[in-house]
Amino acid sequence: MPRQFAVPAPESPAVAIARTRRVFPVHRIYCVGRNYAEHAREMGNDPTREPPFFFAKPADAILPSGVDVPYPPRTANLHHEIELVVALGRGGRNIPLDEALQTVFGYAVGNDLTRRDLQAAAKGQGRPWDTAKGFDASAPITPIRPMDQVDHITRGRIWLEVNGVLRQEGDVADMIWSVPEIIAELSTYFELRPGDLIFTGTPAGVGPLLPGDVVHGGVDGVGTLEHGVVAA
Repeated sequence: MPRQFAVPAPESPAVAIARTRRVFPVHRIYCVGRNYAEHAREMGNDPTREPPFFFAKPADAILPSGVDVPYPPRTANLHHEIELVVALGRGGRNIPLDEALQTVFGYAVGNDLTRRDLQAAAKGQGRPWDTAKGFDASAPITPIRPMDQVDHITRGRIWLEVNGVLRQEGDVADMIWSVPEIIAELSTYFELRPGDLIFTGTPAGVGPLLPGDVVHGGVDGVGTLEHGVVAA
């Protein structure tokens, strides 16, 4: 007998796949903290190669490139963080490092939007970052480029402009932890599944966004992300 839902079932979050009519169903969104040395320094941390740490956003935080981001409530300091995003087509636990790239379905560009004032308060009080990172529309993302369209991304310019002014610029090769290392380490904490997205960290230059701002950013060989910021 089919299940009967007590309330309307939510729509399943999905990301477009470039150059196709297919979509990528999103299971979970994982994020890597402080994965570029200069960004770690600008946030007041020592960029030593200690094991990476992770946090998460809800799957329905995704927002397609080209759609405006409503300025979120309860913050006066919304920040941009441009990132290479890895989409997984396979999963598993305790994935060996030399097998990690076999799980990759493709790559995208994302913006890990952050309520920086709430994050700073949470850090100071030893509290979780959920309200700082996991709010509505906090994960703008481009269509995913699958592996039949793109090579594995090990280097290439990563950048972000606000109103035509360059704010962030680096190279994917500057990541402290590489994509296979991130996947292998993350799989020791969670059983990874097809449909998982991994935001891999941001270079230095993070800064505030205001209503009326226009954001452009990208990763060479992957794509260009664009969105505005509008008053809620």
